[in-house]
Amino acid sequence: MAIFFIVVFTVYFAANTYIYLKGYALAGRGRYSAMYTVTFLLLVSMFIAGKILERNHSGILSDILNIIGGFWLAYMLYAVLLYIITDLGLLAVKVAGISNGELLTGIKKWRFIIVNGITVLVIVAGFFNALAPRIVNYEIETTKSLNGRPEVKIAAVSDIHLGSTIRKRSMRKLQSMIGSVSPDMVLFLGDIVDGEIGPVLRGDLLASFSCPPCREGVYAITGNHEYIGGIERTAPYILSKGIELLDDETVTTPSGVVLIGRRDRDSFRYTGKPRATLDDLLAVADRSAFTILLDHQPVNPGEAAAAGIDLQLSGHTHNGQIWPLSIVVSKMYEIPYGLGRIGETSVIVSSGFGLWGPRVRIGSRPEIVVLRIKSSS
Repeated sequence: MAIFFIVVFTVYFAANTYIYLKGYALAGRGRYSAMYTVTFLLLVSMFIAGKILERNHSGILSDILNIIGGFWLAYMLYAVLLYIITDLGLLAVKVAGISNGELLTGIKKWRFIIVNGITVLVIVAGFFNALAPRIVNYEIETTKSLNGRPEVKIAAVSDIHLGSTIRKRSMRKLQSMIGSVSPDMVLFLGDIVDGEIGPVLRGDLLASFSCPPCREGVYAITGNHEYIGGIERTAPYILSKGIELLDDETVTTPSGVVLIGRRDRDSFRYTGKPRATLDDLLAVADRSAFTILLDHQPVNPGEAAAAGIDLQLSGHTHNGQIWPLSIVVSKMYEIPYGLGRIGETSVIVSSGFGLWGPRVRIGSRPEIVVLRIKSSS
């Protein structure tokens, strides 16, 4: 963890220094330079200050700092990318010897305006995209019995990240969208909360969601973010809302579908306790039934295939959330998003309903997965 934070802060400091110098060179001397520096430092510090304040005293101020700081993260990413591209262009101009000092200064001023204008437009577009979740439908056919039913309809939701950014309005939207498809059961695939439980408890955010007539119940598993703020506080809160939290547990639903809920793989880092093996969880399962593995991180879907699992449902990746991070995610996971198959096992990875950091999505959409399991028996 120490190495992780050192790397993160080093990258954060280097990126912001790079951006700062681009503007400082144009600010001139005197009060404009001082105003630029103070404003820049305030923006840079907001996300870190918001997280520290949220941990110790959650309130409106910490929410505001987290929201503004989150947008700064998105600005930082795209500003760095655009400045690197334009720096390469300026280098080519210098090498070609087709610019003098005055012309170069003018180019840099226009570069500053254009880079910031494009960055702001991209962030605004990404913000509105993040406010527009969609329903993604999948169908899985099985020869296994569903206790006489022709199909079972499931709404699966991952990565809500309730906290300073995702609040009651989002939960009411989620409830409305789930209600519109009338599922038999609802599955939460981890990261219901963003981290610190303070903002969630302060607004009792899960109280804004109640399942429409779900005949077979509401189930959840932990994600890595449930452990960030302390699983000893997060888990009881989730359970208090009538959600059955499957913590390395196996249950059989009224339709005969077996749900296997795995504790998040990062739990060991926080608790020092290893999660149960898949073999242990399957030992108490009806192997003739349709089996769904709920595992927040799609790290090793081949394990589910080797165990004969019919379907794995995961989230965590956000489908990258912000391009070009989607490219990084696609290299990290065998199935980073959508429906894939490994042998006879289907794997669905959702991009998630909420998000982490900036309320911005570029190149990905927030979503609810609606899954129909159809029996051909």
